[in-house]
Amino acid sequence: MKFTKQAGALSLTAAAALVIVACGGSSSGSASTINGSGSTFAAPIYQQWGATTKTDDSLTVNYQGVGSGQGISELTSGTVDFAGSDPPMTAEEMVAASKKSVPLHFPTALGAITISYNVSGVATGLKLDGATLAQIFLGKVSTWNDPAIAAQNPGVTLPSNPITVVHRSDSSGTTKGFTGYLTAVDSNWSSQVGKGKTVKWPTGTGAKGNDGVAAAVKQTPNSVGYVEQAYALQNKFTFASVKNAAGTYVEPTLASTTAAAEGTTVPADLRFTISNPSNPAAYPITSQTFVVAYTDACKAGYTEQVAKGIKTFLTYGLGAGQDALAQLNYAKLPADINSKATAQLSKLVCNGKAL
Repeated sequence: MKFTKQAGALSLTAAAALVIVACGGSSSGSASTINGSGSTFAAPIYQQWGATTKTDDSLTVNYQGVGSGQGISELTSGTVDFAGSDPPMTAEEMVAASKKSVPLHFPTALGAITISYNVSGVATGLKLDGATLAQIFLGKVSTWNDPAIAAQNPGVTLPSNPITVVHRSDSSGTTKGFTGYLTAVDSNWSSQVGKGKTVKWPTGTGAKGNDGVAAAVKQTPNSVGYVEQAYALQNKFTFASVKNAAGTYVEPTLASTTAAAEGTTVPADLRFTISNPSNPAAYPITSQTFVVAYTDACKAGYTEQVAKGIKTFLTYGLGAGQDALAQLNYAKLPADINSKATAQLSKLVCNGKAL
């Protein structure tokens, strides 16, 4: 089943701009409030889940979409109760955060990173392979009618207009997912730029957050950017089918996004990354996203109420919350990954005692 063209009543911009009303569990002292920050990719999910837990469990969830990198920094400094991050924490980030308590990674959802474009007269989805995408974002393929694009799109009338590249300006999990894909499929990109939450972009203009990139693409004729699916749909973008590792051009759909994670090797600590999956049905630029929380929140300086609130939030998200993802144009976790994440809930404790 393909994504619908509606993102529901949810305002993605509002989701990405939710304001944290208290600075971390240790200072909020609230029995019914938890505060998080990080991934703009996942902001619509956590707003919806928070609305449900507020109704069902009297738990208020405040989440600010500021980018995965800042979310991890704020969790480590103790200014939020949990972080949203698309890539798993690095070894260095784990060491820094573990001075308080070991952070646990809970995968929550999957999302397609679309190649969204704003080109007058090109009303249907283009076909692009990884090498051509790398060349576009390297600035080497610089017009829409370049032979590299035209060869993959016979019968499509492509304008000679220059391509305007739009990329993220902040520390971003979406950037790490996109650049990780380009690194996996193109040796030139790998050697010249590489992957990361931030990279030195060879060309283009920067914008903050998925919402910022989406706004820039919408406002800039002949532009292209990498945008999470829900933001692309909200802005009624046209986006490309991308050639996967099996040689098939695949559109981003719920089914092709979930397929990208099927068969992924998941380590015991659940810190996995989807990278150019081999499944013929997979959309190749797919990202996982995580909630990161301390194993022992109380030992890390938070209250027992906050620790219980985090567990309540995650219990819903890994349960009934999975069925709500399709309404937001995100894909649910494969059953085996969801099972491992749910089992890990038992590791959440307060001063060593089960919650």
